[in-house]
Amino acid sequence: MMLPLHHQNKLRERYRQMNPDWSPSGEVFEQTVSNYVGNDNQILDIGCGRGGLSEKLVYQGKQVHGLDIDWNSMISHRDSLIQLCAGHCNFLPIKSSTYQIVISSWLLEHLPDPLTCFREVKRVLEPGGHFIFLTPNKSHPIVMANTLSRLIPRLQSILVERLYQRMGADTFPAYYLANTQTTLRTLAEQSGLQLIDIRAINDPTYTAFNEIMFKTSITLDKFIPKMWGIHLVGVLKRPYHLQN
Repeated sequence: MMLPLHHQNKLRERYRQMNPDWSPSGEVFEQTVSNYVGNDNQILDIGCGRGGLSEKLVYQGKQVHGLDIDWNSMISHRDSLIQLCAGHCNFLPIKSSTYQIVISSWLLEHLPDPLTCFREVKRVLEPGGHFIFLTPNKSHPIVMANTLSRLIPRLQSILVERLYQRMGADTFPAYYLANTQTTLRTLAEQSGLQLIDIRAINDPTYTAFNEIMFKTSITLDKFIPKMWGIHLVGVLKRPYHLQN
């Protein structure tokens, strides 16, 4: 069984036709970022990989910097207009209060020490700046099952390669230590940030390997609590007042 991304996207369009008010998490993330980005904002994309939303932002005339720990991703980044920097989110090589916006997609699940990362994000944000993220929701049954990859590191890579046709080189260990609404609220409080928005996004296409599974996934999705949606899109803010 295979579930290539182009097939998944076709299923998402079918699901959208059934539910016109629904949008996949990538679109929700993009719209959320757009709601906060101004004309003169400097934006940092942590875990930028080979590209993503930052590519769209730079072609909209935004000032975008990308940071990633994986050198292979950096040297094969698709957009030469984005200023890139190799580095770890726990030790950002950036002076304090530099950015109005920090974004990350598919990063938080890979953090073994998310609190240190959150504190670094707060440090490089200007007061009043925002950190906007997209990440899996550990409360969802599929993501909960995927936490087995912590016990069997190669398992996640094998599943992603076979089911989603992604290269093993693009698959990294997942810890899911910043991947529930409760945990994110705690991390925000401990790091001096404010969690001002958090949304769980459902998407029944992840197990839709055939037509029967697609219909079954849609049915099961109706019984999953809204807060268990498979992805989380959230916004953290650095307050204007001083905090430790």
